[in-house]
Amino acid sequence: MSERALRGTRLVVTSYETDRGIDLAPRQAVEYACERGHRFEMPFSVEAEIPPEWECKVCGAQALLVDGEGPEEKKTKPARTHWDMLMERRTREELEEVLAERLAVLRSGAMNIAVHPRDSRKSA
Repeated sequence: MSERALRGTRLVVTSYETDRGIDLAPRQAVEYACERGHRFEMPFSVEAEIPPEWECKVCGAQALLVDGEGPEEKKTKPARTHWDMLMERRTREELEEVLAERLAVLRSGAMNIAVHPRDSRKSA
């Protein structure tokens, strides 16, 4: 008989529990506003730390806390350039020495960079 009573009901979707006799935690309504002008409230526990930004319920953009401090700026590291990484591996004196060696090779003509192997095929 009980099998027939539950037949056709949506057990997974519908909850048969009620809120009667249950004391909910104290809550506060916090208001957010997005840059497109949408305003909405979110319920938080009184003890919860309120986030300074929340996703807008209407458009999905970042909404900021109304009458609150903005989000803290994240400290970002400056971009490391090729020069910065080079200076981590070698001293300036070492770099000047390598430069002098390479310039000497270029000036001596030991390294023929003027004619590329593919260029010589085209002219033939």
